[in-house]
This record gives sequence, C-alpha cells and structure tokens, in this order.
Amino acid sequence: MSDTDLIRSARSGDPAAWEAILTEHYQPVFRLAYLIVGDPDDADDVAQEAFIRAHRYFRRYDETRPLRPWLFSIAANLARNRRRSLGRYYAAVRRLFRQRETQTKPGIEARMAARLESHRLWQAVRQLPEDDQNVIYLRFFLELPVKEAAETLDVAPGTVKSRLSRALERLRTVIGDQYPDLEAEFLQ
Repeated sequence: MSDTDLIRSARSGDPAAWEAILTEHYQPVFRLAYLIVGDPDDADDVAQEAFIRAHRYFRRYDETRPLRPWLFSIAANLARNRRRSLGRYYAAVRRLFRQRETQTKPGIEARMAARLESHRLWQAVRQLPEDDQNVIYLRFFLELPVKEAAETLDVAPGTVKSRLSRALERLRTVIGDQYPDLEAEFLQ
C-alpha cells in the first residue's frame, strides 16, 4: 500500500493504516531526533511526541506531498526544543562519558574506538550552526536524497546543495582546528 493510500485509510480511522505508517517511519524519525538531542531516551520521547502530533494534525496534512519530510519537520522542531533544555543535554553527555568509563570488557576495544571516533565527528558537527547541522544530519547521517532533504527543510534542492557545501567547508575547518586526527578518515 502506498503512503497516499495509507494516509487516506488512517484519516478514515483505520488503526492498521496508522500502525503501518508508524512501522515504516518510526526508525528514521527516531534517528533524526537522536542526532539532534544526543540521547536515546530523549530521542524516543521526541519520536513518540512527533507521531502523537502528526496523528493529531493528520487531517491538515497535504497528501500530495511526501509524508516523511513532514514527519521529519515535526520531529526536528520537537528535538530542537528538547535540546534547548540544557539540563537534559548535559545529563546525556555525562551519562555517555560514564558509560564509556565503565565499559572494560576485553575484545571491545575496536568497537569502542569506532564509537569514540563517530562520537567525536558528531561533536564536531554539533559545533556548526544549526542550519549546517541539519543539512549534514539529513544528507549524511540519515542518507536522505537531496529532494527529501529539501522537502524536510522546506527549501529548494539547490539550496540544500549549497548549504551542504558551505556546511562541509565549515566542518573541515572545525575538524582541522580541533580534531586533526579525524581529518584523514573523514575529509578525504
């Protein structure tokens, strides 16, 4: 069943259609929320709230447009609001460092090194302006095509390309200045 058919069925009150929408789109919405808030529990809360709001305002949704960018817009707005709550953000950072300190099982060194490298790249991205972060998250972390990223950001595809180019240039500067060991891996 296509998104359009699912949307029509969900609007008419079919719980199975709404469940199918949730099943198909929950993980990408969660991942976007996680990239913005940085904590899986907060990201799960944001994703759930995004779907609650989407359900509440579903009748207003323009079914001629793709569903995922609309859901991403809702989730991104909620996640940014959540991130602005500094107490939760700093608590998530503290939990992450505590978790890394307590993991001492043999054989996980390589996995931990990869996670640390990914985390450091994510930290570098987090130092960019919010618009730069968003375009990088959508294109590289969520691997959205330019068209879907443009719909999510409510801009033209050419704008996504130009923003991405500028964002990557700024990211190169941040990595070069603060994370030079990541240069060889991510800026080839």
